[in-house]
Amino acid sequence: MLEREEYVEQAYLFRVLGERLPDNVPLQEILQFVRQELLATTKLPLAVDYLLGELRHTGMMSTAMAKLGHYFAPFQTYVVEEAESDRGRFDIRTAVAVLQREAEYRAAGKGPQGLFLYQFECLCRNRLRYDPGLGAMAKDPAYSQDWRDWILIVRAQVGLVELADLIFVRSEEYILRRQQRGISPEEDAAAGESKPVLFGAREGRIAFANRQKDPLYLFAALQRHLDYPAVPRMKRVETSGDLVPQLQRRIEALELRLRLIEEENTKGSIDITQFYGGKLPPEFQGLDPEKL
Repeated sequence: MLEREEYVEQAYLFRVLGERLPDNVPLQEILQFVRQELLATTKLPLAVDYLLGELRHTGMMSTAMAKLGHYFAPFQTYVVEEAESDRGRFDIRTAVAVLQREAEYRAAGKGPQGLFLYQFECLCRNRLRYDPGLGAMAKDPAYSQDWRDWILIVRAQVGLVELADLIFVRSEEYILRRQQRGISPEEDAAAGESKPVLFGAREGRIAFANRQKDPLYLFAALQRHLDYPAVPRMKRVETSGDLVPQLQRRIEALELRLRLIEEENTKGSIDITQFYGGKLPPEFQGLDPEKL
């Protein structure tokens, strides 16, 4: 894990990228400018220099982030890699918005529960690949060994077992419900069913209430009740304002075509002087317009 100021500067870097990319400014220029604004006491300016060098040589930023594994988390690298891939529709602007909010959460120093749910929701909402995504999450230094083992279990069972069930059985609420049924933790340990508790009672209750439902409802409930971070979603560009002028021009073109067809059917010819302001061009002077 890095110092808090490193994550604060990372969040600022990703925020600046998200603000200036829609202006069609090259990524290299943005990194050159924002490098001067970063704190020199952090390691991020050195990382930006390396990113710039890799961008100039290969045009990719994810390869440089992969080589800086001691600074950028594997999940951050995976998000940028998916944004630079030609296979999907994951945009780089969405990627930097995701990384900005994740860096802000890391800077706040909160628990791994919110970080896991945020990263998993990012995979769900943006339709990213679960296998490499969860594999990158399992390598994140923000998680303990118990968390890494459980993330690998989720990776193997995703699509077969609901996420709400996976969270519920690793929560304090699950232990309380078993105790109410007369099953003590000592009996679970003797039967070999004792597992590390990763979520609190509130997460367990919310997960139990969202069983057999869309996982997005689970994420929304956790965000409402526990103030977990939400994955940013790009706003759709409103293009309805351009539709009326386009339709009007098309209608005018159709009216002109119909008028020409009617004129040809009634007169047997077309008066071309209407296209020249009522006068024929010099090469057609002396000719009858109706015979052209």
